[in-house]
Amino acid sequence: MAGGRIELVALSKRFHEIAVDNIDLQIASGEFFSLLGPSGCGKTTTLRLIAGFEQPTTGRILLDGADVSAVPPHKRNVNTVFQSYALFPFLTVYDNVAFGLRNRKLPKGEMDRMVRSSLDLVKLGAFAKRRPGQLSGGQQQRVALARALVLQPSVLLLDEPLGALDAKLRRSLKVELKALQEQVGITFLYVTHDQEEALTMSDRLAVMRDGKIVQLGPPTEVYEEPADTYVADFLGVSNLMEVDVVERGPGSHCRVRLGDAVLSVEHGGQDTPDRAHAVIRPERVRIEEFGSAGENRVPAMVERLVYLGSSTQVFLRLAAGADLQVLLQNDGGQENLAQGTPVSAYLAPDAVRVLSGGTPAADPTAVGGDDAGFDLGRSSASAAAS
Repeated sequence: MAGGRIELVALSKRFHEIAVDNIDLQIASGEFFSLLGPSGCGKTTTLRLIAGFEQPTTGRILLDGADVSAVPPHKRNVNTVFQSYALFPFLTVYDNVAFGLRNRKLPKGEMDRMVRSSLDLVKLGAFAKRRPGQLSGGQQQRVALARALVLQPSVLLLDEPLGALDAKLRRSLKVELKALQEQVGITFLYVTHDQEEALTMSDRLAVMRDGKIVQLGPPTEVYEEPADTYVADFLGVSNLMEVDVVERGPGSHCRVRLGDAVLSVEHGGQDTPDRAHAVIRPERVRIEEFGSAGENRVPAMVERLVYLGSSTQVFLRLAAGADLQVLLQNDGGQENLAQGTPVSAYLAPDAVRVLSGGTPAADPTAVGGDDAGFDLGRSSASAAAS
């Protein structure tokens, strides 16, 4: 199962509207790569183009250097796992996995070895004689993976394969799926709207919008250094605050005005207009006693607390009028807070980034982790607008 390098060259697909808009993308052999974005952004169409289920309007699709743009799906060395799994209910697990191999007319002993090896890979060797209806959702997903992997593709395409599972099972299978990819060593191209899935499993990810790639990079880079307000709002939870840039310093340092407060910012000050957005992640905001002295302290009031188990989500209203979300770990060390408590919010200069371009995600409720609490998938800017 060697190879698996994907290259998209000026790839476009037009239906009544443009679904994929002039994408250039390279995915390395053996990489776990995710396409992330809301419904209608073009991620599934891109996957279908690579699979051969759709033909490009313009551009090329290269697999290990060979142009497969006009090659039919069954002649491409790729396989696809769908959200529905598409298992044959009247066949056993063994026969579901063996289905594709039977068309290759392999010797019986070789086929048996491959099927059992594939089932062992997904830890279902003891379930070979069962039918799909006798399996849990997670086990059915593993059968679909085994059926795809037994054909030894160089690329495995996964179209939201965890979407039909409950939240707890999704969390456990994310870890298993990444471990499986590392074990088999082939290229995984994963399509999802769930930012937590993309952050957990990907070596790199691409955030898409309106058929284009907005930002591309490792999960830590895209999360910590969003290219614009759209990426910041879509990938994880963000506090987006309208600010005025009042002073530009060396490098990317600047000072911004938020209401009556002036904040020092270490990232993004040089490439933004005078009127921009400042963003800070909820886990980077620190709550201090009201009136705390020092730079980047902003007066605030506790509006609401939401208990999430391992953490507590705190909603603040700044004196400047902006809403701010804070995520506090429940380690027993945080101060007791209650609705109406006056506090100071410390926005560390290295945690704040000034952004321009883009607009917040149009459907914020479609993102956020499975175990998110009320409004956890929404930015403060989005919450304030509703």
